[in-house]
Amino acid sequence: MEKELTIKVKELFGKEIAQASNEEIYAALLSIVKEKMQEAKHNEGKRKLYYISAEFLIGKLLSNNLINLGLFEETREVLKKNGKDLTEIEEVELEPSLGNGGLGRLAACFLDSIASLGLNGDGVGLNYHDGLFLQKFQDNKQQEEKNPWITDKSWLTRTNVSFEVPFKDFTLKSTMYDIDVPGYHSGCNKLHLFDLDSVDESIIEEGIRFNKKDIHKNLTLFLYPDDSDEDGQLLRIYQQYFMVSNAAQLILKEAEERGANLYELHKHVCIQINDTHPTMVIPELIRILTEEKNFNMDTAVDVVSKTCAYTNHTILAEALEKWPVSYLEKVVPHLVPIIRDLDRRVRRDFHDEKVYIIDEMNRVHMAHIDIHFGYAVNGVAALHTQILEQSELKPFYDIYPEKFQNKTNGITFRRWLVHCNHKLADYITELIGPGYLENAQELEKLLAYKDDETVLGKLKEIKKEAKAELKRYLNMTQGAEIDENSVFDIQIKRLHEYKRQQMNALYAIYKYKEIKKGNLPKRPITMIFGAKAAPAYTIAKDIIHLILCLQQLIENDPEVSPYFKIVMVENYNVTKAEKLIPACDISEQISLASKEASGTGNMKFMLNGAVTLGTEDGANVEIHELVGDDNIYIFGEKSEKVIELYETGAYCAADIYDNDPQVEELVDFIISKDLIRIGDPVNLARLYKEIVGKDWFMALLDVKDYIKTKEQMLEDYEDEQAWAKKMLVNIAKAGFFSSDRTIAEYNRDIWHL
Repeated sequence: MEKELTIKVKELFGKEIAQASNEEIYAALLSIVKEKMQEAKHNEGKRKLYYISAEFLIGKLLSNNLINLGLFEETREVLKKNGKDLTEIEEVELEPSLGNGGLGRLAACFLDSIASLGLNGDGVGLNYHDGLFLQKFQDNKQQEEKNPWITDKSWLTRTNVSFEVPFKDFTLKSTMYDIDVPGYHSGCNKLHLFDLDSVDESIIEEGIRFNKKDIHKNLTLFLYPDDSDEDGQLLRIYQQYFMVSNAAQLILKEAEERGANLYELHKHVCIQINDTHPTMVIPELIRILTEEKNFNMDTAVDVVSKTCAYTNHTILAEALEKWPVSYLEKVVPHLVPIIRDLDRRVRRDFHDEKVYIIDEMNRVHMAHIDIHFGYAVNGVAALHTQILEQSELKPFYDIYPEKFQNKTNGITFRRWLVHCNHKLADYITELIGPGYLENAQELEKLLAYKDDETVLGKLKEIKKEAKAELKRYLNMTQGAEIDENSVFDIQIKRLHEYKRQQMNALYAIYKYKEIKKGNLPKRPITMIFGAKAAPAYTIAKDIIHLILCLQQLIENDPEVSPYFKIVMVENYNVTKAEKLIPACDISEQISLASKEASGTGNMKFMLNGAVTLGTEDGANVEIHELVGDDNIYIFGEKSEKVIELYETGAYCAADIYDNDPQVEELVDFIISKDLIRIGDPVNLARLYKEIVGKDWFMALLDVKDYIKTKEQMLEDYEDEQAWAKKMLVNIAKAGFFSSDRTIAEYNRDIWHL
């Protein structure tokens, strides 16, 4: 690598490595790594997977690609020798803004594992120019700004592949960009991202407002454009159809180039529909096969149904997309007869309106298309799949029990350990060898050291260094001062009421009041939040406002600030997660039981030695089974009870508020003089009313048990040796949550590549 880098820096900038700037070295490394990936062999196989997803939250790619190409250590040493630091050089790279939360990060981990296992599979999505949005805090509120990330030199490679995509009033011509996805010591695959040359970022006005009607200019500007009005919903349909029409045309083109008989498409192709956003690929493939390839309808439906599989990522009914037929007619009228035909087939065979594709309000249920006209449906954690089968999708499970299966999510350990926590990864390698990077179950070998004081001491030291590193980073990026000797209690995930950041904020109020009463914690506590709220999700933005007001209140209170601190990380993204996760002591996984499909942050924290504070929800259930009662802190009502409360309508937040003085005191603080002085009375009052009057995700149901359990956790943290043992057990048991395991299961049971 030294020779290559020396030549490249000289060729591009006429300098030696030691004299080059970080920007110049980054440009040289980008060029070298792209060349190596383009030379690498592409994974081959008779059957090819197309993983279609609206999001791919891939994060910065330089170190990740160096790790997978086996060049990471060597590059780090070469740079060090020349007085350079790879971590600083990475700061030059802009993070691709192609995803939002867990869905997109999972898709990125899956692409890494598909390539690492040598499987023939590419990702397909859209090339969003400004992603979700850049989050700024102003007056203790979230402000949204555009987040451009595409530069002249990036991981994107423009290809000469393009397709005509027909809409009602016009046809658009796409351009396909590729990002190479190298496997770990394996071949390369690709992420195909479709774009439009006419997209124009200059139409973005103040914040992230733009003309939603100007499709030629706005189609790939933003991920999840605001859909609180009809124009926004139509734009989402334009985006989704643009994605799947390109995908369908690419799939058929490549299949024919490989000499596949399209009547046996399923023997050559497998399409994974990641959540409901890509659902229209089913009617679109049927349309192309019937209109352009001379298939009759029955044959086309049969072929497509054997080719597509669907992953359900949610239990929230509102997250299962439903589009009015009238909207589809305004954007893709040519798909409507096909969707009506699919609905007719369902009504012919089944007499239960719960499973119809078009409901009595004339809305198309996208998930219903996926389930009827795909060959596999999977949930993403054991509890999630069980809830789908027994309640949320029970009418479908009764019809197609053979289609349903579970694939518990996973994460790629190369990024979430080697890349973001070098010291821990190096020490694990020293103890048990590097085999765990290809077979994560080998982490169990660490259990041999669970009573070894030297090892436990070293784990504590590594955690302390990660906390000091986070302290430096937060000071540099947002001027926050935190104490690395405090307990780091971290909740980082999309801001949504079911994830219950509002309950964590009620704990912060509790702690503030306790300290004011003179009940000081044994050790200072630092609570860290990171989250973006969807621009039109008012209550989520009010929760951010509450957290930022509490942050300011505590900061300015000399009685409290030495013992307690809140930091809300601005513009939380993958890069920031990579700093936060290694430093965490208490991993907050507090969603209402039965609402989180899986979660993957819980797995990343566990792998890096944090201990989970969580409900029996999503993959927390499996973490609990693996680590045992002594190495996790579980609180709150179980999913059966929660589901029953929803079914009977028996939950009433106001009753809890009226009958429990402690809960009343905590909730009332939201509209106290102390907070109103700092914050916006409109936002605070609205949130207060929402919690007392509705509390749809039952924060008040669990808040007292939550406070009690967190207090116990802080007490237990003081026995440092016992806590270090919990850390070690969590790391050792994290192997099950490798995305390599998840992908091997998908391949064994669904894809058969």
